[in-house]
Amino acid sequence: MANLQKVFSDIDLTFKRNPVTGDIALRYDDQAVIASVRNLLLTDFSERLFQPSVGSNITSLLFEPATNITASILSSEIQNVISNYEPRAKVNEIDVTLLPDENAFQVTISFFIGNNVTPTNVNLLLQRSR
Repeated sequence: MANLQKVFSDIDLTFKRNPVTGDIALRYDDQAVIASVRNLLLTDFSERLFQPSVGSNITSLLFEPATNITASILSSEIQNVISNYEPRAKVNEIDVTLLPDENAFQVTISFFIGNNVTPTNVNLLLQRSR
């Protein structure tokens, strides 16, 4: 019996066409999970139709004073969102760096996908938009 490898796939939200089939292109494995994590973190509550509880409070935290306390709350919010809504990712480490001059946060999230032994890193620059 052949070993079946679990493959994660999601729709590529750039809606590019697959040159062979003409269908919407897909993202596989690590790229699919990374895109899902980014989308979850940047989605506000009640933004998804029929799923008002899916999302995070990150956008509203960006309008709080840029302090270490806000960075700590941001880190725990990221941990909660990933653990609640993305079962394919197991968080290893979250590093939130305060950028007070830019009133922003540099976030590095390290997580394991499935049974991988090497962590995947995602870097985000979170700043409020006017």
